[in-house]
Amino acid sequence: MAVLPDPAATRAVLIGTSGYAHLEQIPAVATNLSALAAALCAPGSWGLAPEHCTVVEDPATAVEVLEAVRTAAEEATDTLLVYFAGHGLVEPRRGELFLGLTGSIQHRSYTGLPYGTLRDVVLDGRAARQVMLLDCCFSGRVLGFMSAASAEAVIDQVEIEGTYLLASVPDTSFALAPPGEHHTAFTGELLRLLRQGVPGGPELLDLDTVYAQVYAALRAKGRPLPQKRDRNTAGGLALARNAAWAPPGFGPPPPPYDHEPTPPTFMGTPTPPYEPGAAPADHEPAASAPGPAPLPAVPPMPTWSPMALPSPAPLPAPGGASPGHRRAVTYGLAGALFVALVAAGIPLAMSWMKGSSEDDSGHNTSKSSSTPKPGPTSGANAAAEGGVVNASTEPGGTLKFISKNDADSWDPQRSYFGFVWNFSRYYARQLVTYAPKPGKDGTALVPDLAEKKAEVTDGGRTYTYTLRKGITWEDGSPITAQDIKYGIERIWDQDKISGGPVYVQQALDPGHTYKGPYEDTSEDKLGLTAIETPGPRTIVFKLPKANGDFEHMLATPSASPVKKSKDTKDKYQERPFSSGPYKFGPYRPGTSLELVRNTKWNRSSDPIRTALPNQITVKISSDEQTNAKALFSGDYDLDLQSWGLTGSALAQATSSSDLSPRLDSPPNGILLFAALPRSVKPLNNVHCRKAVLYAADRENVRTAAGGPRTGDIAPHMLPPAIGGSDSSYDPYGTVKSKGKPDADKAKAELKACGKSKGFSTTIAVRNNRSTDAAVAMSLQASLRKVGITTEIDQVDGNHFSEAIGAPEVVKKKGYGIVVYRWGADFPTGQNFLRPLADSRFIESTGNFNVAELDDPTVDGLFDTAIAEQDPAKAGSDYAQINRRISDSAAYLPLLFQKSVIWRGSRLTNVYTSDSWQGGYDYVSLGVSK
Repeated sequence: MAVLPDPAATRAVLIGTSGYAHLEQIPAVATNLSALAAALCAPGSWGLAPEHCTVVEDPATAVEVLEAVRTAAEEATDTLLVYFAGHGLVEPRRGELFLGLTGSIQHRSYTGLPYGTLRDVVLDGRAARQVMLLDCCFSGRVLGFMSAASAEAVIDQVEIEGTYLLASVPDTSFALAPPGEHHTAFTGELLRLLRQGVPGGPELLDLDTVYAQVYAALRAKGRPLPQKRDRNTAGGLALARNAAWAPPGFGPPPPPYDHEPTPPTFMGTPTPPYEPGAAPADHEPAASAPGPAPLPAVPPMPTWSPMALPSPAPLPAPGGASPGHRRAVTYGLAGALFVALVAAGIPLAMSWMKGSSEDDSGHNTSKSSSTPKPGPTSGANAAAEGGVVNASTEPGGTLKFISKNDADSWDPQRSYFGFVWNFSRYYARQLVTYAPKPGKDGTALVPDLAEKKAEVTDGGRTYTYTLRKGITWEDGSPITAQDIKYGIERIWDQDKISGGPVYVQQALDPGHTYKGPYEDTSEDKLGLTAIETPGPRTIVFKLPKANGDFEHMLATPSASPVKKSKDTKDKYQERPFSSGPYKFGPYRPGTSLELVRNTKWNRSSDPIRTALPNQITVKISSDEQTNAKALFSGDYDLDLQSWGLTGSALAQATSSSDLSPRLDSPPNGILLFAALPRSVKPLNNVHCRKAVLYAADRENVRTAAGGPRTGDIAPHMLPPAIGGSDSSYDPYGTVKSKGKPDADKAKAELKACGKSKGFSTTIAVRNNRSTDAAVAMSLQASLRKVGITTEIDQVDGNHFSEAIGAPEVVKKKGYGIVVYRWGADFPTGQNFLRPLADSRFIESTGNFNVAELDDPTVDGLFDTAIAEQDPAKAGSDYAQINRRISDSAAYLPLLFQKSVIWRGSRLTNVYTSDSWQGGYDYVSLGVSK
């Protein structure tokens, strides 16, 4: 029976040479190392501790490699894995294989590492099982001198009892790294298989199943076919956990093994609900499809070039695995010595690389009625490019959402999930809200319950609104200024109405002197004096200090009106009283919700909501596999959480010509970055921090995080949707260099900080997000090149915020680099930057200014920007703050992130909006009949 190794008794050594003095460079090798290290250390795979996974990058001598392998071989008692990627050298007369080092020279095999010597060190260890992955070529020129017999000799060197050999191609021709794809034909299919698993297959994937899958996938594409060799029963060894495995009786039946490739119907792990500073789950790039702005290919791995090996390979046995099923999974390797020979060399253009074009039509054939701004009916990324897909004014039908999670609360004052904020506009209105427009235009504030935006007086401290006529509750009674005041006052009672944002409370009553409507003991029951209601249609807010973002705070659901007579306190979330075009119908918590038309809503009083569907339903199901199948089959129109596809659902959608035209990849407003806490020496020195910024390979980081679709390389700390962001601002030449590091400047900064030979520190990263570990390892690899050595501490994800939010813990643990993400609740510099950069926000616990940036000039600029009423002038102040942050090198910005989201074929009026973290704007949606 196949088993996986014990991680505590297992060691891995990953060796890679990407830079050569005399041979072709292979830049992707560095990315290979970080990606494989992340996979091995991921909890779902082996779960190796980072200190048990040694990375040797760009070795100059054989001794450097052999010592690392020897140490690991002595420590490992269960399994030892050794991986090499780079050029392979062959001595043409004896056929002896040498592994390329940085100084290796063509036709001088003695300048490399003899494979036989490496093999002996591996076999001399204590491990019961040895695993070796050789990702190398024999070099295109050398192949000209090799006969089939000499190639056989090379192969024979790596064959011992218990060995399983899997080679990329069966003959002496070159194998391929197709242009436009992110890795080779052979390795691309191997990685996709390991990510997707085999529906209906065993819990653990053995090597013969892997071979059959890869063979079938390559044959289906007309690409060079792999070869396998094994001794004894090595083919039954476990290579990985089957990501698509389900217990008997769970999920849909698998297709027959000899069936043609079929897209999977399984959805990967969804993103956790939105919270301040939280981010969507990481995604991998989508496959390109014809049409507007094609999405990148899947998966986002580096490109290298496999080579040919002699002798034909047999067809997969009927008991092998079914081709074409893809789901994200990390590596788990077990058994005796496994050798995969995949060549790394120069990609060759061949006619089959062109492939077949994808159909861009999709299935949406509904005809839109006349609208002011008609848009395309389909096309990859069409809804994320500023247009409106399937523009229509046709009413009717049922808009169907499906969601893995229920709302944190349907009570507008208690919700903090971004998707609930978006959805709540169906039944909750505010004085002002975000414009129903695509992209960045959607971040503009427009009047909703109010006739117009606020009249601001008293130096920005008084906001006065007049309510529209005809605004009504679901019982037909008018919505009054007193209703709005009462709804906002509920925020103050955090004992009963907890969970939502408290921005309005902090702006109006920073000392929290008011106790909330349920504990108001004042004799006149005037409630919060900071809000005045001179009449039923007039409401006045009096701030103790001017705050130019106050209207953004009023645009959150927490500022929705609540009718006092209908307030059921903590039970209000079960049935909020509607001020919008829909009201609550049946609601079964954790199962389903139905919104029906509010017949008392006056369309003439609402310039925001189209209210086209007759009803809106939400199905709540934790079964991700069923959810994905239901979405793609058209049973539902949209994922309510809308954070983006992941795992096998993403792979299926991107690989299908029917599904891929309905994918969009918008920016989601999230910044992936690293904080460099100045309390941790030597990061207290600005030049040491700048050395980190110059040495970081951000393009490599992007690949480790998931590739181009994951986001754009970030040269600074302000995402494009935030006022003050400047696309031309590139303080460290990050964009100019296309994300590649500047080693010379990094070394100069090290010299300036007195650490010319480098220094050591620790990278902190959460352990429940595999891509974060990959990012950390990518940083580790690039920093090592300039002498900055790092250890990676994978902190329990459930307690990560607690750990990095405590400066004393950060200092004690020596976390000189902390990888995390941040997103704004509303798109302003105050909301995005201030928690990260204002020294007055540094707290002993719950601290977001992890870098401990303490700059009085920055603090003063925040005060100026916040008091400013003109968004353009405030943006100028935030641009200055952004520059000060860059100058301080307190943070290492990495990626302005993106999501990949799905729109059903029936949807009309579809566009993404920056105000909803790049998701679709729900209030405009309709469905075709």
